[in-house]
Amino acid sequence: MITHESNENQATSSFADLYEDSIKTFIEGEIVKGKILAIRRNEALIDINFKSEGILNLEEFSDPASLHVGDEIDVMLESLEGENGMVVLSKRKADHQKIWDELLNNSNEGSLVEGRIFKKVRGGFMVDIGTEAFLPASLVDVKPVKNLDAFLGQTFKFMIVKINHKRKNVVVSRKDFLEKEREEVKSKFLGNLTENQVVKGRVKNITDFGAFIDLGGVDGLLHITDISWGRVSHPSEILSLGDEIQVVVIGIDRDNGKVSLGLKQITASPWEKAEEKYSIGNRVQGVVTNVLPYGAFVELEKGIEGLIHISEFSWTKRINHPSEVVKTGDRVEVMILSVDKESRKLSLGLKQLEDNPWDSIETRFKVGDVVEGKVRNITDYGIFVELEPGIDGLIHASDLSWTRKYASPNEMVKKGDAIKAVLLGIDKESHKIALGHKQLSDDPWTELSNSLVTGTQTQGKIIKIVNFGLFVELDNGLEGLIHISEIPQNLAGTLEKSFSVGSTIDVAVLSVDHDARRIALSLRNQS
Repeated sequence: MITHESNENQATSSFADLYEDSIKTFIEGEIVKGKILAIRRNEALIDINFKSEGILNLEEFSDPASLHVGDEIDVMLESLEGENGMVVLSKRKADHQKIWDELLNNSNEGSLVEGRIFKKVRGGFMVDIGTEAFLPASLVDVKPVKNLDAFLGQTFKFMIVKINHKRKNVVVSRKDFLEKEREEVKSKFLGNLTENQVVKGRVKNITDFGAFIDLGGVDGLLHITDISWGRVSHPSEILSLGDEIQVVVIGIDRDNGKVSLGLKQITASPWEKAEEKYSIGNRVQGVVTNVLPYGAFVELEKGIEGLIHISEFSWTKRINHPSEVVKTGDRVEVMILSVDKESRKLSLGLKQLEDNPWDSIETRFKVGDVVEGKVRNITDYGIFVELEPGIDGLIHASDLSWTRKYASPNEMVKKGDAIKAVLLGIDKESHKIALGHKQLSDDPWTELSNSLVTGTQTQGKIIKIVNFGLFVELDNGLEGLIHISEIPQNLAGTLEKSFSVGSTIDVAVLSVDHDARRIALSLRNQS
C-alpha cells in the first residue's frame, strides 16, 4: 500500500531532478529564450525557466513601449548568478551575437553588405552593418580622399575583406566594392560593344599621345593619329576636357578591357577620292607643314599631305637642305608627280613648274664647242666646271694633258679658277656633259716621241720625287720616269736628300712605249 508520505517523497524527488536538469542545460554565454514576467518603470523581469529570474534595463530595447507581459525574447545568459542572486542577462549582446552568427552563416570574405558609417576612429571609420565593422581610410574610395568627414552618417555598400572569428572583428572596403561594380559595368558594356559602332563619350583626360574618353563606366583611348585626317600636333588643338563627342569603336581588347576609338572615322577619308581630285601633272597649292633633311611635307587639304623630295626642288640649284627654299607655314604651288591611294602617299615637285634646262641643252651646247666655265669642284678623278647656273661638265683626269700625268687635278687648277675646254659629249637623260682640256691643242706625242730613241742623251727637270723613283719633264715637254733601279746606289738610298724638285738633270732614254705613252729614263751612265 502506497502512503501519502511516499507520494510526497516522489514529488520532491521529481522536482529535484527537474531542477538539476535545468541547471545542466544552461551555459553561460549562450542565447536562451525568456518570457517577460513584469514590466516596471525602468526594467523588465525575465523568466528563462531557471531557478531565478533576471532583470533587463529597458534601454536595451529599441522600442520599450511596445513590450507586453508574456512576450518572449532572446537574451544572452552572461552569468548564472549575479550579485543579487539573480541570473545576469543581456538582450543587446544577444542581438549582437545573433547578427554575428547570421553574418558568419550568410557571409564570408568577398561578400557584399550594406552599412552606415557612424563613427570616425584612428585609421578609418566604424561602420554599422548590423554589427560593428572597421573601414580603413585607404579603402573608403578608389581615389585618395581629402575630406573624410564628408562620409560620416552616409550609407553605402561594402565588401567584406577580412573576418576575425576569434576577436569577432570585421574589416570592410568601399573601394573594393566600387572596383567590383566598375568591373561588372565594364564587362557588361564590353559585351554589348561592337567594332565600327558609333558611341557617345566625354573627354576625361588629354595627354600628348591622345585623349581618354569616358563612354559611361568604361574609358576608351582616342589616339592622336585617329583624331583628325589632318595633321595634329597635340590633342588639345581639337579637344577640351569635358567635351561631349561621338566616336567610332575601331578596336576592342576584351581580355584586357581596352577600347580603341576614332574621331576622324566619323567622316569619310579624303584619300577615297584623292586620285580623282589630284591627277598627275596638276598644279595645286598647299601649306608647308614640316621641313626635314630629305624634303618638305605640304598639306593640300585636311588629311591630304604630299612630299616634295629634296631632289624635286630645282633643276639646276644644288639644294643642301629644303629649308634653303621653304619654311613651315609657307603657301606654295606644286605639281602632282604621283598618287598612291593605298599607301596614302603623294609625290610633289617644285622644279616641274619651270622648264627643264636639260631638255634644250643640245640647242645651247654642241659637241666640239670650245666652252669656258668656273671650276666648281675638284676630285681625284677630275674637275667639275660650271658652264651655266646648275649645268656642270666634267673634265676627266685623263683629259687634262696630252703629255703630263697629274697625281691630282689640284696640281693644275684651283677651285674658282676659270678654265677653257672642248665639249666632248652630252648625255641629256643622265644630265651629264663630258669636257676635255687637252683637246684644246693637237696631240704632240707622236711628233715629240719620235725624236727619242734608246740611248739618246737629254736634259730634264725633276717634277716629282716618289719612293720608287723620279718623274722628269724633258726639254720637249714629255714626261718620263727614272725608276730607282736606274739610279746609282750612292744616290738611290736617299732620293729626297740627293735630288730636289725643279732641279735640272742629265738623263738617258731607256725605252719609249708608244701605246702606253710611257718613257723610261736612266741615270746609270750619269755620275
